[in-house]
Amino acid sequence: MRALIVDRDAPGALRLGPTADPEPAPHQLLVEVRHISLNRGEVAFAGRRPAGTVHGYDAAGVVVRAAADGTGPAEGTRVAAFGEGAWAERMAVDVTAVAEVPAEVDLADAAALPMAGVTALRTLRTRDILGRRVLITGAAGGVGRYAVQLAALGGAHVIASVGSARRGEGLAELGAHEVVVGLEGIDRPVDLILDNVGGPQLAAAWQLLAAGGSVQNIGWASDEPAVFEPYSLFFVGPAKTMSTFGDVREVGPDLATLLGFAAAGRLSSEIGWRGPWERYGEAARALLERRVAGKAVLDVVPPA
Repeated sequence: MRALIVDRDAPGALRLGPTADPEPAPHQLLVEVRHISLNRGEVAFAGRRPAGTVHGYDAAGVVVRAAADGTGPAEGTRVAAFGEGAWAERMAVDVTAVAEVPAEVDLADAAALPMAGVTALRTLRTRDILGRRVLITGAAGGVGRYAVQLAALGGAHVIASVGSARRGEGLAELGAHEVVVGLEGIDRPVDLILDNVGGPQLAAAWQLLAAGGSVQNIGWASDEPAVFEPYSLFFVGPAKTMSTFGDVREVGPDLATLLGFAAAGRLSSEIGWRGPWERYGEAARALLERRVAGKAVLDVVPPA
């Protein structure tokens, strides 16, 4: 089969080439991949993985071999999947990391959901957001656009922070009550921050956090250190907290929730770039240069 394989001598450290078919474990499905989606971190750090590794985590396709242990979807089921080795014509994936794609949802839209969608959903679930003020930084990206929509669905007052006015286009339509450049104009404390930027903006955002509020550290798109002034983390009153996020275990049920929202027309995959996977390099550059609003999806099998 063909796959996007780690090759440090290739542009972006990945090349499209032949590799061995995966061999599923008893608790895994074999999926014929139709579409894959790219996440900025995967693209940026591909060269850190061992040469020859099949890269990527997000895919959607059709089950061509059910799990040998009798669990999970049957052969022929359309699924969205999250697991290592997704950027290939076929992937082996745990039955706990897939969800059936409803008939109302296009497989390309489903492929855009796993990592970014589950990250947004799980970080928002860290506290009750109904009636709360939620700040989402880097809101124009894949995680950010899902977080804006899901926070609005959860009854939050959503503040979407972006790097430029152009990057903020369309976010109000997705549910943002305020769209700001950086932290400009935020004049009241916020209860939850989903931070995709890091750096100096993270240190400044901490000062906006209300008593008892929390920051979820998701990404670090700034590539700059965050420097906190002495005693700036000290607070008298209900504790403010800052947490890392990286829990992507057994995402199947949460992925099914997202697909249900999509099927009902309540969640948009916000695909900002789409093309054949032979154009991986072009899509990767667009992501790294922040020229994609939302998700980048590559077609492994050309659309009919």
